[in-house]
Amino acid sequence: MRLPIKAIVPAVHTAPDIHAVLDRRAVTPVFQPLIDLATGRVLGYEALSRGPAGTPWESPAALFAAARAAGRESELDWICRAAAYRAALDADLGTELTLFVNMEPTAWRAGCPADLEPVVEQAQRRLRVVTEMTERAIAEDPSGLLSAVESCRAAGWGVALDDVGADPMSLAMLPFVHPDVVKLDMGLLQAPDDPKTAQVVAAVYAYAEASGATVLAEGIETTRHLAAARTMGATVGQGWHFGRPAPLPARPSLSPSVRPLRLLATPIAADQTPFEIVAAQRPVTRTSKSQLMPLSRHLEALAGGDEPPVLLACFQEARHFTPATATRFRRIAKHSPLVAALGIGLPAEPVPGVRGACLGDDRLRGEWNVIVVGPHRAAALVARDLGDECMDSARRFDFAITHDRALVVAAARSLLRHIAPVSTPALEMAIA
Repeated sequence: MRLPIKAIVPAVHTAPDIHAVLDRRAVTPVFQPLIDLATGRVLGYEALSRGPAGTPWESPAALFAAARAAGRESELDWICRAAAYRAALDADLGTELTLFVNMEPTAWRAGCPADLEPVVEQAQRRLRVVTEMTERAIAEDPSGLLSAVESCRAAGWGVALDDVGADPMSLAMLPFVHPDVVKLDMGLLQAPDDPKTAQVVAAVYAYAEASGATVLAEGIETTRHLAAARTMGATVGQGWHFGRPAPLPARPSLSPSVRPLRLLATPIAADQTPFEIVAAQRPVTRTSKSQLMPLSRHLEALAGGDEPPVLLACFQEARHFTPATATRFRRIAKHSPLVAALGIGLPAEPVPGVRGACLGDDRLRGEWNVIVVGPHRAAALVARDLGDECMDSARRFDFAITHDRALVVAAARSLLRHIAPVSTPALEMAIA
């Protein structure tokens, strides 16, 4: 759980102050216990960061805001994680207890600073880590997030999706991250009778049941919160009811009956296009473009329901992203967590709110795909152009349709890798 970065750095504090903090790696980790709600036993700890005590940067919100303003947020992210690893190694946390750490995917793009590499390598050998990411990351940088997730899993570590439910649209992001742990936002416990809470809980229940993921409730402060967390399907809890953030105890005790948090099987990333993924497992039919158009628009219409899904589409070339299509996509984007259009010649933002990707000389340029992924439904139309030289409406395609969630998500992941990160000054400095 990372506090939202909303603080504004006071103008009276000069840039060298925060640079000095970062140069000295002057960050202190504190840890909050994660509790098995059935037994009350400690399963692990989440690492939280604090800046130098008595300085303007002691608050994590102020610390990260200042680092972001200085163009060093990704470096700070690595510093915080390395400090947590070092403390856990010193306390001999081992692999029975699980260490939760927060990560911004932009930090993965920036790479680990050389002086922090040794402790990170030790952590990979000696600790059991779950890396927490927020759902906003996939909308900002889908490719970076998926790469960061793969990097964590390659190290044998787990992945948690944090603050689920803070924005109901985040529910559509669950299948892409495929988290081992879903962390329910603390606001849900404050409003257990809210219809939106029920919506979130139902979606998380469905994901956890299908995947085997662990549900963790944040912000448990009272016995009433504890009861609500159990009702919401949480089996692990975190909050002041169990303990406030503090230094790790030396050699944390572990009951012999405690089992480590379960980590899921790693999804296999396929180097394939949506058509190749779906056509390998579903019947393929041949038809004309004019016959495919109603099917395509039907799938687009699925993105307009009460639980807005992710909508991804390939148009081959920019000219097929017509003004009428642009109007539909712009309308959908106002209520969806991520809407993207891919095609040769398409800019980074074809219309406001819609992410664009310009395809190069790759296999995708011959495909027409419409993919919809939401909390409770998934559908994909995948088609491959046969290259006819004829009137546009008569062009023939081989196509397949599927509502199989696993297939649809795999097809969607293959498109997300083509979407560049949102261009912001802070992100550009982190990547440079």
